[in-house]
Amino acid sequence: MNEAIKRFCDRYAKALEDGHAALFVGAGFSKPAGFVEWKELLRAVAEELGLNVDLEPDLISLAQYYVNEHGGNRHLLNTLLIEQFTRDTRVFENHRLIARLPLTTIWTTNYDQLIEQSYRDAYKRLDVKVTKEQLTFPLPKRDALLYKMHGCITQPHDAVLIKEDYETYNDHRALFSELLRGDLISKVFLFLGYSFNDPNIEYVLGRLRSLFGTNQPQHYWIVKRAEAPRSTGSDQVTTNKYEWRRQELRVNDLKRYGIQAMLIDDFSEITEMLEELNRRVHSKNIFVSGSAYEYSPMNRERTESLAKAIGREIIRRNYNLISGLGLGIGAAAMLGAAETLYGSNKINVGERVYLRPFPREALIGMTKEEFNTKHRQDIIATAGMIIFISGNNRDPSDGKSVVSAGVLEEFRIAQELGKRPIPIGATGHAARQIWQEVFQSLDTFFPEGGVKEHFAVLGDDAKTNDEIVNAVFAIAESVTSSR
Repeated sequence: MNEAIKRFCDRYAKALEDGHAALFVGAGFSKPAGFVEWKELLRAVAEELGLNVDLEPDLISLAQYYVNEHGGNRHLLNTLLIEQFTRDTRVFENHRLIARLPLTTIWTTNYDQLIEQSYRDAYKRLDVKVTKEQLTFPLPKRDALLYKMHGCITQPHDAVLIKEDYETYNDHRALFSELLRGDLISKVFLFLGYSFNDPNIEYVLGRLRSLFGTNQPQHYWIVKRAEAPRSTGSDQVTTNKYEWRRQELRVNDLKRYGIQAMLIDDFSEITEMLEELNRRVHSKNIFVSGSAYEYSPMNRERTESLAKAIGREIIRRNYNLISGLGLGIGAAAMLGAAETLYGSNKINVGERVYLRPFPREALIGMTKEEFNTKHRQDIIATAGMIIFISGNNRDPSDGKSVVSAGVLEEFRIAQELGKRPIPIGATGHAARQIWQEVFQSLDTFFPEGGVKEHFAVLGDDAKTNDEIVNAVFAIAESVTSSR
């Protein structure tokens, strides 16, 4: 990432943590998922009108011409919209990354339902507002609020499509403009896949500038860098030069509205940026993984005491605990965390402790194994580090203790997602296996270095619980301080 985007990540991650970050998603963000942009959607419309969509600077008017030519009936345009946005598509990785961020507010001009689907996949409650009537009915216990200011494919007859819709926008959707104006004042916005060619947005930005002048909040726009002019003598050079100069002027103009453009060379950089934001906002979240049917080489009292001490120190050292309530481990860690919170008179357990127990039954259409894997992926995606304790289950065939396949799977998922594993090998079983693998490749798992001595402590059951706990958090501090 370039320096401008790194600085942006610093500020936006802080805004996410403080609860005043917002996201604005445009049509370009859905393109990798298989949807065409507005220009491509209207290509056939332009041809029917005897026009070339590549020569039309005003696509809103083009849509209006089409409706005019059909006697003011917009049914055919609605049908075109339905055909495009109800076909099979897949949720793109960027949508999944957005759903994992602690966003409270999202705005979009898109008609598709990819954002809604990504939140459903993440088991989050998204309060979707499409009409002004819906604005008065908040969804209880929502995780985020989505404003679809141009409508939704579920109501194509009411979508903002043609010039007339824009002309009468404030007659039917004025509340959306007012709410957007308020959010632009109080939140830090990130614009993704957006072109800033929307007259509604320009009106809102213009009003803000007239009210605040040069004292406007700072917002950010990610945009792909226009291709630089080349001296080849071809006609394409003229086009490149025009687009390059046009972007340069547009970037400079947006500064008047407090919007800083950050130029990228490839759309994959957006994925990298979203991954970095996820790493930063989740770096203080620690998932405690483990289960214990049989307690060895430590006894039960010492193992549970260790898990409880881990939970206590997670809170005391200003981390957050995530637990799937694994047998014999999760409850002890949760108890230690809760005791610390109550003891400090900060009874905000729900803000510092996230419980994600495994349901007994799988969702319809999934096996229990598939559901458990998905559940583990969702849990680990929101953690920065994973502490592994013990990890064994009862084998139902003979009643003996076996290494927990679930805990080992959580380690593999953590590897895939780039999370930092902190296995307490001294507790044996799966944690011991993971400790051996990580200890043999410390430079791979912990490239910042400086953790070897602490990892040696984690693998020694002759060390006291206090020594093990101190080693765990020395490793954790080395990770967070390097980010």
